[in-house]
Amino acid sequence: MPELSPRRRMLVLAICCMSLLIVSLDNTVLNVALPSMERDLHATTAGLQWTIDAYTLVLATLLMLAGSTADRIGRRKVFMAGLVVFAAGSLLCSLAPNLELLIAARMVQAVGGSMLNPVAMSIITNTFTDPRERARAIGVWGAVVGISMAAGPLVGGLLVESVGWRSIFWLNLPVGLAALLLTLRFVPESRAPRPRRPDPVGQLLVIALFGSLTYAIIEAPEDGVSTSEPFAAVALAALIGLLRYEPRRAEPLIDLRFFRSAPFSGATVVAVSAFAGLGGFLFLSTLYLQNVRGLDALHAGLWMLPMAVPTFLCAPLSGRLVGTRGPRLPLAIAGSAMTASALLFAAFDAETSNATLFLGYVLFGIGFGFVNAPITNTAVSGMPRSQAGVAAAVASTSRQLGQTLGVAVVGAVLAAGVTTSAYRETFVSAAVPGWWILTACGALVLTVGVLTTGPWGRRTAERTASRLAAETDVREPAGVTG
Repeated sequence: MPELSPRRRMLVLAICCMSLLIVSLDNTVLNVALPSMERDLHATTAGLQWTIDAYTLVLATLLMLAGSTADRIGRRKVFMAGLVVFAAGSLLCSLAPNLELLIAARMVQAVGGSMLNPVAMSIITNTFTDPRERARAIGVWGAVVGISMAAGPLVGGLLVESVGWRSIFWLNLPVGLAALLLTLRFVPESRAPRPRRPDPVGQLLVIALFGSLTYAIIEAPEDGVSTSEPFAAVALAALIGLLRYEPRRAEPLIDLRFFRSAPFSGATVVAVSAFAGLGGFLFLSTLYLQNVRGLDALHAGLWMLPMAVPTFLCAPLSGRLVGTRGPRLPLAIAGSAMTASALLFAAFDAETSNATLFLGYVLFGIGFGFVNAPITNTAVSGMPRSQAGVAAAVASTSRQLGQTLGVAVVGAVLAAGVTTSAYRETFVSAAVPGWWILTACGALVLTVGVLTTGPWGRRTAERTASRLAAETDVREPAGVTG
């Protein structure tokens, strides 16, 4: 990628953030609309889970493929294709006549979404080459998530109450079109010097692993454990296949050597844990506010502001802290705040008091605001720039997998405990195991984040980066022809 002027770099960052905005906004808006979809489409709890997880699941399985493909054929080209497919999927979602077709349209959206965030992060990484500038850019990137969390519930609630839930998908169309035109005009094309070759076997194993595991978790409460056991067995077989097959490839879909770096491995665990916490938190909160408290979508969205505003404010602060002091302090703050928030609900029934409910939302917003920048920075900073797309895609995959598992596990626990005939009376007690799971997620963010970002972790990252660079240099002449 050619060296760009400071003004052009900021414009590229803004365009990339537009793609993140529509993807993040789509998720937050959708959560507010879940009760309306439940009534209109006669959906069960499992059906609601699938409207979220069908998207995050497809996204998680295709992100690494999209990252490596963008490195190979051109990041701008793949990014623009993603904008077109995502907008088309959004239009199909707004027209879906039933739950099954809505879920299918969400999967089309996800195919487009898989070409957006990891590719945009790769573009940012290759645009901002100075470590401090890159950390600040990633902080801005994280702030966009906060904007979507702040604006999503309000905009979504207003649209659901005034027009209907289908209108929430219309938001993506003008933003997607603007991002497409600006990308065509201002974002330069870039490729990796030596991109990886396709790995179709690895891709199929990832799809089998993520898909069968999610299905087993979501459908277990309704279909029984015996029905889910074959899918759990497929997931285990796919995991074993990945661990045995990928190390034997010269250029695997998932380069397991990356995980020799303690910070990279830690960032993966933190991403899964933090976004599992986010997925479960939003799922439980939305259903509680509208189905138990009886609030309409707009007022439920207003109740989410105490979580969204701290996320928006803390994300850029986290980026600056990562740039000046490293990722350890932001991760410690994030893990502590997320743990305290979930513990309020698990042990003290925070839902039953406005004061504790408000405090729980504020604490979670602070924690989630601090967690995003150190995940991304740690994932890409120790890796060769030539593989930025793959490294960023692993981090993005971890996020989506975490959110998928958070909704699946917490939703399954809730479905097993809540009584349909006495939904309001049993919801709070049925949600307690879910809140304990979210408490564990926060504790993992704290523990793993602190343990893997110290001097020992930095040494493992340096050794891993030097080995990867040396192995890349050794292989490079073989690809040169006279």
